[in-house]
Amino acid sequence: MKLHLKKLEEQVSGWQQVSVHPHRFGGTEFQFGDAEIGHVHTNGMVDIPFPRSIRDGLLADGLAEEHHWVPNSGWITFQMRREEDLSHAVWLMRLSYLRYALKTSTDPQKLFEEESKELRLSPHFKLLLKAFVPRTPKQVSAEPVPA
Repeated sequence: MKLHLKKLEEQVSGWQQVSVHPHRFGGTEFQFGDAEIGHVHTNGMVDIPFPRSIRDGLLADGLAEEHHWVPNSGWITFQMRREEDLSHAVWLMRLSYLRYALKTSTDPQKLFEEESKELRLSPHFKLLLKAFVPRTPKQVSAEPVPA
């Protein structure tokens, strides 16, 4: 199990703007800026916050379970039991990550299309995530940031 947890941490921590922290209830937490994209407990339980619409879609398609402590929320739980579960745990984390990455992207539409292909999103999930694609891209300042 520890090897799977380490592999998950290695993959998620390699994504742009992701930082890794100890989770307050044990395990490892992944953050995009100040926002938590999810955490994993030492027993392999992966907990991820989603907007309710995405959470409901994941539950309906059998891709996750209700959260073990707060089942009537946007949170989901996925239990990594074996190596084959690692890719699905990474997929769920990437889905969470994508919502935040779209907000900071200079070309959110392009990022959305690339990630949709990479994640092999169904038309249903593409529609759900489309709501998180900003209408106007984040502007990049040409002026240097003061030190």
